[in-house]
Amino acid sequence: MSKGMKLTPIFLALLLLLSACGGEAYEPQAINEETDVCVICKMAVKDDQFATQIITKDGQSLKFDDIGCLNTWKTENGTDTIGAAFVRDYNSKQWLRYEKAFYAYDPSYKTPMAYGILSFEKEEDAKAFIEKQGTGTLMTADELRDHSWEVNRDMMDMEGAHDHVHPPVEGQNETVDHDPPAHQEGHSTTPEHPASGGHVS
Repeated sequence: MSKGMKLTPIFLALLLLLSACGGEAYEPQAINEETDVCVICKMAVKDDQFATQIITKDGQSLKFDDIGCLNTWKTENGTDTIGAAFVRDYNSKQWLRYEKAFYAYDPSYKTPMAYGILSFEKEEDAKAFIEKQGTGTLMTADELRDHSWEVNRDMMDMEGAHDHVHPPVEGQNETVDHDPPAHQEGHSTTPEHPASGGHVS
C-alpha cells in the first residue's frame, strides 16, 4: 500500500507532463486562396510569406493576410483562447511559431496591410534582409508587444490603394473601415527608395 502511495505523485506528474506536451499538437492549416478571408480586414488571404494564423484551443483556424491583423485580433480578443500563433518565414514560406520567429520592421517595407513587419526563422536572415534594404529594425516576439503597430498611410496613398485591392472572396460583402494598401501581384516588399538612417538592433 505504501508503495502505491509513492507511485501516485509520479503518475500525476506524468499526466501533467503529457498534458503540457499536448500544447505542441497545434498545427497550422494550409491556405486556400479561393475561400480564406482575413478575420480582421476581410480581404482574401494569399498563400504567401505574409499569411499568419492563430489556432485556438478548441481547434479553430483564424487566418490573417498580415501580421498586423493578427495583432489586432489579439488586442481585441485577448490571448486566453489561443493555442498557438504562426507566421511564415519570408524566404521559405514555412510556418513558424510566432514566439520563435525573428522580425524585421520598417515603414517602407511593403506588406499587405502596410504594417511593414516581415518574419524570419533565423536571426541572421532577418539581419541580412535589413542590411540589404539599408534600413530597418530587428525585433523579437517579445519586443513586438511594445510595438506601435502603425499602418503606413503614406504608402497606401502613394501606391494608389484603390487600384490594388485584395480580390474579395466570392460571397463576402463585408466592408473594411480602413483603406487597404497596395496589393500588387507577388507582394513585392523591396522598397524602391528605402529611407536612410535605418539600423539593425
